[in-house]
Amino acid sequence: MNPEILKLARVLDVAPERLGYLADVDQGEVRLLREQVTTTLFDANVVVLERMALASRLLPAPIVAKIAEKVFGPLLCARIAGLVDVSRGIDVAKRLSPKFLASVAAEIDPRRATAIITRIPVPTVVAVAEELTRREDWITLGRFVGHLPDDTVRRCIGLLDDAGLLHTAYVLDDKDRADHVLGLLADGRLTDLVRTAAADESLWEPALDVLAHLGEARRAAVRPLLDELPDGLRARVQAMIR
Repeated sequence: MNPEILKLARVLDVAPERLGYLADVDQGEVRLLREQVTTTLFDANVVVLERMALASRLLPAPIVAKIAEKVFGPLLCARIAGLVDVSRGIDVAKRLSPKFLASVAAEIDPRRATAIITRIPVPTVVAVAEELTRREDWITLGRFVGHLPDDTVRRCIGLLDDAGLLHTAYVLDDKDRADHVLGLLADGRLTDLVRTAAADESLWEPALDVLAHLGEARRAAVRPLLDELPDGLRARVQAMIR
């Protein structure tokens, strides 16, 4: 299914099949709708959320972290994250469990909290990525790739098996970064991805989407594999990377 429909369904908390009628709509338009819906949701009750963010400054960070996990929950924390002072947000985030942070990550709009996200210690980010990988939450992983430094991205994608990496790349928010992200992979990993996709028809669409966003250098690395691909996949890949 169209990756933008998958991501919109996540925002709306509905089954992707309910949005099947958007299949013929340009992906860029669906993305714009998703961003507008996200903005509307995050701006709702913003005055109250700002007051809560200000009030949190009056308490020690360990207490705020406890309240966040036991009282606020991931959705409310996600709404507040972009409103708190950056240093304060980092201090609290470091005290939250990876499981809770993974749940917050699934609800947050990373555009609003980039300053905090990029400064969270790498071991914490990797622990969250491990939890998201365990949950097979490829959408959340894909949304954060564009907001993390290369070294952190390299460590996080190293946790994924070939299928998980293809699913994550399929739902990247910034597809212009796909080629760059794949350039962070270990030598030979790209060819492994192609071979894994060739053996599993359910991975063909994610693999084709990834190939469509590769630069010439990495397309050249794929061409020698064409003869190994099943007929139905070979023709589509050949047309894409010729």
